[in-house]
Amino acid sequence: MKNYSYDLHIHSALSPCADEDMTPNNIARMCMLGGVRIAALTDHNTTANCPAFFSACEDAGVVPLAGCEVTTSEEIHALCLFGRLDAAMAFGDFLYPHIPDIENRPDVFGRQTLLDGKDREVGEERKLLITATDISIDDIWDIAASHGGVAVPAHIDRPAFSLLVGFGFIPDGYPFTAYEINSGACDENGADRVDRLVAENPALAGKTILRDSDAHELAGLVREPALMALPHASAEAVIAALRG
Repeated sequence: MKNYSYDLHIHSALSPCADEDMTPNNIARMCMLGGVRIAALTDHNTTANCPAFFSACEDAGVVPLAGCEVTTSEEIHALCLFGRLDAAMAFGDFLYPHIPDIENRPDVFGRQTLLDGKDREVGEERKLLITATDISIDDIWDIAASHGGVAVPAHIDRPAFSLLVGFGFIPDGYPFTAYEINSGACDENGADRVDRLVAENPALAGKTILRDSDAHELAGLVREPALMALPHASAEAVIAALRG
């Protein structure tokens, strides 16, 4: 086993809340410069920019994962990650009808830009991608697994769109084998945040805890990446590790 640097929560310009310079090639190059070996593109409720991201990562020497950040019917965010691009695209096709048919207003929410592997604009997504789907957090693990992926409750320590905010606690019996927190290892007082979260939420004991950037702008990728012990640097190894 060897430790590999990772960032499994990154948004491209297809997410309306992300900067327009969050193009696949800019993201891949910034990951390379920042020492991130393994990176996942996780736009809101869509995988449509993942093919371009895979192409950009190949050029930059970064190992790519495909995925998205699903907003459940409870307005809880969950990362859905896949080892294979075709599996992620099939999941995206499945997910699309579960997004409300509300048209995006770029002047209010931001543009939702579809890009190719050379960062050329090829269109815009019409549906607003930051709305809640009709899929429950109770079902997202099984749905992701049925497409060959894994679901991870996102940024559980944040004051919005998180499992802890939605429920106030982490229910026993959930199948999730990994949970995500904000990037930093310590809180504002210097205390280890994972230790505190586990002490307050016994259901986290023994689970994998991810530390990702949730970057919406390029500056968000400039940080010390977290490390994951893997037998080799591959998307399949990451998915296997997250499944426990």
